[in-house]
This record gives sequence, structure tokens and C-alpha cells, in this order.
Amino acid sequence: MAEPTNDPLRPRPTDNAVFGPSLLGGAAEPTYGGVLSFMRRRLTRDLAGVDAVVWGIPFDSAVSNRSGARFGPQAIRRASAIFDGDPQYPFEADPFAALAVVDYGDAVWDYGRPWEAHGLIERQAREILDAGCHLFSLGGDHSVTWPLLKAHAAVYGALGLVMFDAHQDTWPDDGERIDHGSFVLRAVREGVIDPDRSIQVGIRTHAPETCGIEIIHGYELDDIGIFGVIRRIENRVGSGAAYMTFDIDCLDPAFAPGTGTPVAGGLSSREALSILRALGDIGFVGGDVVEVAPAYDHADITAIAASTVAQTYLGVLAETRRGD
Repeated sequence: MAEPTNDPLRPRPTDNAVFGPSLLGGAAEPTYGGVLSFMRRRLTRDLAGVDAVVWGIPFDSAVSNRSGARFGPQAIRRASAIFDGDPQYPFEADPFAALAVVDYGDAVWDYGRPWEAHGLIERQAREILDAGCHLFSLGGDHSVTWPLLKAHAAVYGALGLVMFDAHQDTWPDDGERIDHGSFVLRAVREGVIDPDRSIQVGIRTHAPETCGIEIIHGYELDDIGIFGVIRRIENRVGSGAAYMTFDIDCLDPAFAPGTGTPVAGGLSSREALSILRALGDIGFVGGDVVEVAPAYDHADITAIAASTVAQTYLGVLAETRRGD
């Protein structure tokens, strides 16, 4: 954690995102000020010595309902400033003490050629993965998980998928077009994910097919409880490489109103974070949180939930790297 200085003009360090002395360690600056990056991590595209990367993907051209998730990365970064300077709950530690994490900024494409976006996202993700970094992405609509899955599968092989969502996203397409409700079907058909090692948590809608993926419906959550969900995830995914994708509409609209396709009856923030906190034995090689649309949010409720998902994921990753 950054400590006060002896400089009477600048008594506390600020703008750790650009002026921080090290990639390691937390920062301590006012939540309401300073250059925003995710949890004040260094804003850089220099990946030398970096363990993990947080990356924004401000794309929402593949939504079927309300747009606005292109503003999700900005909102998540803004909300993440609330974590600054404290031992990270519930880890009682600074995850960045030994885990070097940077904010890589945002993916880029020509907004006049949206059909090129997914291919460019995949190629840019591969650059990060090929540098040996763990990648956690901030969406964007859920279609951005498709190029992220392809990039990770190119490195690690077919992936187990742990998906928190209100929707199965297995609607059919023609093999060319793709949207935020069809990418899972495409990923199964093209061998990017292994359905026998994949599970969806919090589903509260129907789709034409399950693709062989195990489903934990929203109405099951009270019956099986948090520990039952954790056991089913662990049993399903096993020990191979896995990817975690968290659509914020997995949460009930009471906890995440700022999303494009809200569905009543979802998980609470506490339930979802407790589940994620317990998944340290899963071999996650990457992850994302998506579908935050701040125009429909209130008091940053949804952005705070999403930033806490990302913070928890990184905290679990830090524990795993330390061997806790």
C-alpha cells in the first residue's frame, strides 16, 4: 500500500495508474480522484514481468435487447476505485503484493466495421496470452466471450466453461452471424469448449437446446444452496483448463439493474461472490465479466457488483499463485 510522503506539496501518492513506482502492491488515493484504471493498476501495454492483465472490451453491437454495455468497462473501472488502499475482503491481504497485474486499456477496432470486431478481439487477446499473461476481460456484451474463448482454446485446448448467467446463450445461428445469445452453441459446435466439462449457473430462461452442458436453474438455488452449487461446479469441471464467464444478469435485478436483459429470480451478490470465492481449485486460465450497461444502473449498484466479481477472481488467482 502506498504510504504518505514527506513532500508537503504532495503529501500522499496519487495517480498510481500512471506514476506508481512498481507493478506490485496496492495504492491509497482518494476514491473520487486520480487517473482511473481497474483497482489503480498500472495502465500499460508493456507486459514484461506481468502475471495478469485486466482488459476492457467496449463492444455491444450484438445485443438483442437494450444496448449500453459498451460503457461497461468504464463503469467497472470507476467502481473499482472503492477497493483502493484496503486489505482486500475476504482475502485479508493485498492480492497485488506478489501478483503483478496491469490494466491493458481497451480492445480496439474500427467502429464503422463492426463485423471485424470479434476477429480483432481474438487476435489482440492472443497477443496478451502469448506474452504468458493471465487475462481477465471487462465487457461489453456477452458475444465478446466468443473470441476470448477461441483465443484461450488456441493456447490451452478445449475448455471447461463455468458460466454465470440468466440465459443459456445456445440459440442457433447460420454459422456466420453471432450474437450474445448464440455464442455458446457455436463454441460447442466448433470444439472450443467441452460440454461435458461445462456448467451454467443461475439460468432463468429456456433455449432450444442445452448442448449437453449441465444447468443449475435459478429455482434450484435455494434447494441445493451455495455449497451444493460449488460441489456441482467442481465435479463437473474437474482438473482441466477452464474459463469463467460472468454475465451480470446472473444476479437478480435487485442487485444488478444496469444490464440489457434483466431477469427476475437470480442470485444475490453475496451468493454469487461466495461461490466464486470457493472455486480456487478450478483450473481457470481466463475469465470475464460482461453485460454491465450503466445507463440503466442506479448508484453504481451493477458496476460495483461487477468490479467485485473481477476483484474476487483476481484475489482467488493470487491465492492460487501463492499456494494458499
